[in-house]
Amino acid sequence: MEQMIANNNPFVRVYRFYRDGFRNMTLGKTLWKIIFIKLFIFFGVLKLFFFPDFLATQFSTDEQRADHVLGELTRPVQSTTLSK
Repeated sequence: MEQMIANNNPFVRVYRFYRDGFRNMTLGKTLWKIIFIKLFIFFGVLKLFFFPDFLATQFSTDEQRADHVLGELTRPVQSTTLSK
């Protein structure tokens, strides 16, 4: 049997709380697997189709990419208000 060592460190107490909670889960393990699969699909697979690497396709050197990003970040904001 594991000997319980009293430790007042809050990080150790939080770690042990979650460790023991995850160890005793049954249905929760399946739900966490589903969550991780969904996150992989959202951030891994969908990124390939909906978020192409614009800078790599439009510019050939790192200097050109840096100049483009700097220009976009420092460009003045154009007014989009409608005048009557």
